[in-house]
Amino acid sequence: MIRIYVIGLFILIVAILANWIVVKLGITSWYDFINLLSKNGNQAFTMISIIDYIWLFIAYPIVLGFGYWVGDVIHKTILG
Repeated sequence: MIRIYVIGLFILIVAILANWIVVKLGITSWYDFINLLSKNGNQAFTMISIIDYIWLFIAYPIVLGFGYWVGDVIHKTILG
């Protein structure tokens, strides 16, 4: 159970940092995209750029996977 907690904590930390960075860079975050969807429906898909698509559907899942990996390594290092 501690392993799951540590991994989840690192995924959360990485997600917060990643979202902060993309907002600073002007890239659409999932929060922005969901707001677009709720306001504009399917037209939201035409309102974002290719960079936003790459971030949302390719890079962000990889970044979260990195958070999982870091959490797993930390757990194995500290708690064995």
